[in-house]
Amino acid sequence: MADDTPYIKWFRNSAPYINAHRGKTFVLMISGEAIAHPNFDNIIHDIALLNSLGVNLVLIHGARPQIEARVQQRGIESRFHQDLRITDSGTLACVCDAAGSVRAHIEALLSMGVANSPMHGAAIRVVSGNYVTARPIGVIDGVDLEHTGQVRRIDVEAIQRQLAQDNVVLISPLGYSPTGEIFNVTLEDVVVETAASIRADKLIVFDDMAGAIDAGELIRECELSEARSLLGRVENPCGLHTVVRAAERGVPRCHLIGYTEDGALLEELYTRDGAGTLISSDDYEELATATIDDVGGILEIIAPLEQDGILVKRSREVLETEIHCFRVIKRDGVVIACAALYPYPDQSSGEIACVATHPDYRRSDRGERLLRSLEKQARQMGLSSVFVLTTRTAHWFQEQGFVPSSIDALPPGKQQLYNFQRNSKVFSKAL
Repeated sequence: MADDTPYIKWFRNSAPYINAHRGKTFVLMISGEAIAHPNFDNIIHDIALLNSLGVNLVLIHGARPQIEARVQQRGIESRFHQDLRITDSGTLACVCDAAGSVRAHIEALLSMGVANSPMHGAAIRVVSGNYVTARPIGVIDGVDLEHTGQVRRIDVEAIQRQLAQDNVVLISPLGYSPTGEIFNVTLEDVVVETAASIRADKLIVFDDMAGAIDAGELIRECELSEARSLLGRVENPCGLHTVVRAAERGVPRCHLIGYTEDGALLEELYTRDGAGTLISSDDYEELATATIDDVGGILEIIAPLEQDGILVKRSREVLETEIHCFRVIKRDGVVIACAALYPYPDQSSGEIACVATHPDYRRSDRGERLLRSLEKQARQMGLSSVFVLTTRTAHWFQEQGFVPSSIDALPPGKQQLYNFQRNSKVFSKAL
């Protein structure tokens, strides 16, 4: 039993995510490179698990390397313009052949049900169809792209009808016109248009790297505005560009994960830290370091909590001197949530304090977003743990991974300031 303890702990901790994802719609972008990788069988097993956990799935696959292989086999010259393949009639035949082959391969893998295998008893129904209406891109810079097209419309009603029947929808990078033509459409175009049109809850992009890598460091989470600034710096801009486009189109959560890592999909969705990069599209809400102009908004939020004894009272003068410790979420320029990090670098620790949200916005994840932001900041400062003192919100902090601690575990400076009359409970979290 001792050897199973980490698994049991992980399984228990995944329960909130299982409940949160059930009934939600995820779009998964799987490139032709991912399909050709040896880890793809494991990805299929994990997709089957998502289906069994009640997630509505739309899989959109690519076929670039498979197309290129067929083009070379037939002795056709590959021609590109502005990174788009010029699809003449001979190339279109290769495109259709490759897309059909890849689609059949995925359908076959999702149909497995061998005993003593991860797919046993899955009974997944996979449906494909002409869900993408496309039109020709036409002539660019005098170059006719011929049968290369772009998405004109997604058949949202048909996709939703299949998802309502618990079917997995599989879409190829092909588009069809009302006149019966077939077009070679870019995978990224189909993915972004589909995710936005069906109002997917998540887009998950499988990339050749673990996520957005900046200066050798994995960016685990960022807002859309920060993701835009990363585009010129990250080592894998193509995948990031796709999720940024989707986030700009209103997909609430977009994930970038590696297709070479076994279990990355499950780790990203069912663990607190994830395995890749999560981008939030809440761009109309700005999460940023507080400035002196935010003092009034913070006071307005925390004043009622101070009166109820939930927070320690802070005067405007004190808050102005500590404003650099605060992070805020602003909606249309108005502060709607705040939290502070007070570092104790000598003890490699930091205090999370004054976590508060405006009453109109409390039933959301803004507190969690602020907490994750401060934990990220603490890591960047080289701190190994954070702690909180609370009288009313112990359960919430425990849900965020904090564990009960003691006054003796606090930094000496904080111990001296501890208010025994308030009798706050102490919780800590290793970073």
